Amino acid sequence: MQQSQSTKPHFLRSGVDAIVRMSSTRTNYWFEVVLDVALGIVLLAAGWQHRTSAASTVLAVAIGLFAFSFIEYFFHRWMFHTRIPLFTQGHDKHHREPLGYDSLPFFLPAATLLMLTGLCMLVLPDGFALLMAGTATFGYVAYGLSHFVIHHVRFKRPLLRRWAGAHHVHHYHPGTNFGVTTPLWDYILGTRYVRQPRKPAA
Repeated sequence: MQQSQSTKPHFLRSGVDAIVRMSSTRTNYWFEVVLDVALGIVLLAAGWQHRTSAASTVLAVAIGLFAFSFIEYFFHRWMFHTRIPLFTQGHDKHHREPLGYDSLPFFLPAATLLMLTGLCMLVLPDGFALLMAGTATFGYVAYGLSHFVIHHVRFKRPLLRRWAGAHHVHHYHPGTNFGVTTPLWDYILGTRYVRQPRKPAA
């Protein structure tokens, strides 16, 4: 009995380490993209079947995008930059090696999105909840691909360079610029990086 209790923490650590290693592979990264796109299509198709009006459809999509913008910020700021090994080990490695394929385990985002979908369906009409969740799912796909492109493409257009540069700043100042697809919540919650004026030489 004592032996099983003493080996349990090691077993759990080994399991977390194995998942983190898997999460650093190209296969995990692109399989997650495919899985999330498929989930988004299913949710949107199901929501479309249960839609009630054009106005409610547009509203569900708008709320889904807005909600995802906060979900992106929330996870990046309060989950990836904490001490939860499943979230932090891969993200810390990404900060050290930004060109790698470090991401969440392929099944975790889909499971989280399905859980959020279920919670929304408890309090909202099915069609509205499904359309909102499907939109948020595609928001997550856009976030993942945007993050990948930011680190693997050298943009020439000034607007795109500024957009990518805001995330590169986060790698040098990790307490700022948590939004990747949009700076909205960084502005609202005061975490947008502001360049400090240089002090004049004495």
